[in-house]
Amino acid sequence: MNFLLSASVNWKTVGIVLGLIAGIAVVAAIAILIVTKLCRVHEDEKVLKILENLAGANCGGCGKSGCEDFAKCLACGQASLSDCKATSNESKAVIAKIAGIPFAAEEATVAVVRCSGGLAAADKFGYVGNEGCLNRMVYQGGNKICATACLGGGSCQQVCPVDAISVRDDGIAFVKREICISCGACINTCPKHCIDRIPAKAKVYVACRTHCKGKETMSFCKMGCIACGMCARKCPNGAITMVDNLPVIDYDKCDGCLTCVSSCPRHCLKRTDDKALVDPTPKAKAPQAKAAQ
Repeated sequence: MNFLLSASVNWKTVGIVLGLIAGIAVVAAIAILIVTKLCRVHEDEKVLKILENLAGANCGGCGKSGCEDFAKCLACGQASLSDCKATSNESKAVIAKIAGIPFAAEEATVAVVRCSGGLAAADKFGYVGNEGCLNRMVYQGGNKICATACLGGGSCQQVCPVDAISVRDDGIAFVKREICISCGACINTCPKHCIDRIPAKAKVYVACRTHCKGKETMSFCKMGCIACGMCARKCPNGAITMVDNLPVIDYDKCDGCLTCVSSCPRHCLKRTDDKALVDPTPKAKAPQAKAAQ
């Protein structure tokens, strides 16, 4: 007890310690302010204005990581406005003025799945594994014999930013044209490259991508194009030509008469407004993998 009473506080030492602490705090605060100022990210006003006028889908269809990355690339001349299909021509005209780049209005487009196979296309094997076309491609390039057939795994459905694409009960992905913004996310994702863009005004499209000859096509698909050329011969406007065993439509000549649709023996020329193509109960998720046979 006497020891405690006799003990005295060395206030000089305490003052020195507190002073050191305060000094360190002041120096640290100043250092933080300096670093913050030096390392501050200055937002480019041009980039922000461009970003405001982009569609904002963040789909990656332009090949960039998102709309902000695309805006930065536009601002420094490392991208083209035509790379973005989701943004309207009106907004692109505004962006062109902001970025000081040339712009020409482009024709509106929609995506279509150019395949009629699905369950009508023969399998190499019964697939068992994780969902998704990309997973199916790991083994032998997918479970379909046709090299360009829709695998029906739903990878396109998973990346669509507006839920415009789904896999129907017949095993083929289908694009709802009234929702599609033509961003290209599904096109970039499809490992079989069977999704393409066509003009939004188009009345018909070729729902097949195989370049095989007719006899070979018939061996693996009940719906694939057999290169008979009937559509090209019957077209009254000469809008269809056969190129490498597949019809190619010149949409500048096509008037939507649908003669090709009615004359195709394999029904692989489709009307873009055919309601029968739309699954009345589209799947919310990609279909389950088929059981091994």
